[in-house]
Amino acid sequence: MRAVNVMTLGPLVVTNSMIVSWFAALIVIVLAQYATRKMALIPDKPQNFAETIVETLATTLEPILGYEGMRKTFWFFATIFIFIVSCNLFSLIPVVGPIGRGEGTSWYNLEITQPFLRGANADVNMTAAMAMSFFVLWFFWSLQAQGVGGFIKHIFGSKAALGGIAGFLIAIIFVAVGMIEVVSILFRPVSLTFRLYGNIYGGESMLEALVALAPHFAWLILIPFYCFELLVAVVQAMVFCLLTAAFTGMMIKHEEGPGEHH
Repeated sequence: MRAVNVMTLGPLVVTNSMIVSWFAALIVIVLAQYATRKMALIPDKPQNFAETIVETLATTLEPILGYEGMRKTFWFFATIFIFIVSCNLFSLIPVVGPIGRGEGTSWYNLEITQPFLRGANADVNMTAAMAMSFFVLWFFWSLQAQGVGGFIKHIFGSKAALGGIAGFLIAIIFVAVGMIEVVSILFRPVSLTFRLYGNIYGGESMLEALVALAPHFAWLILIPFYCFELLVAVVQAMVFCLLTAAFTGMMIKHEEGPGEHH
């Protein structure tokens, strides 16, 4: 099911999945402002919760990106993780999906064909936008860290210090491997897009199918599946965050000398 156009704001067409993403972003912004409104050395519970999330993400990303790489790129990976989790959790609220226009003879057998709200990451446009945003930033960070020559050498350069005929043959092999790497790099936005979209859309479709099979007992049947989807909401956000961080770390991470971290 594709996203439904709800309204138009000038040239902008607003879909039901866009509205959910706006609500999720607004909630995160309000909670972040509330948690950090009175920063103190001895934090209260909201500030402590926010600091725990940031510190956990920083501790997780630093071994992947390196200290300097984490400082430079943390804003993106932390934002993308929190945003994806928020959208996924917001999409599990019962009003997302079941309310909208539909077909049927009465309210209890109404089939919703145009929901007013729909999971943000169940729309491939959202996941594609995040994947392409990462791809552009990855290319920028890689060129910034390696330079044009270093970027090309990293992909096509020989990793073996050999001379003569052996070195020439090894260089040819690494050029061929580099071509495969280029295909892999170009395919990354596609894999990131459909991995997140497929898991969220699949979970949404499963819940809808269970409701259709037993509408009168759906509230009971859905309990274990909702718990599973809560886990999926967090896991898929972490997978997207860690995969993009790993792709970035392979290009920008460098060996740190003694005491450089400090």
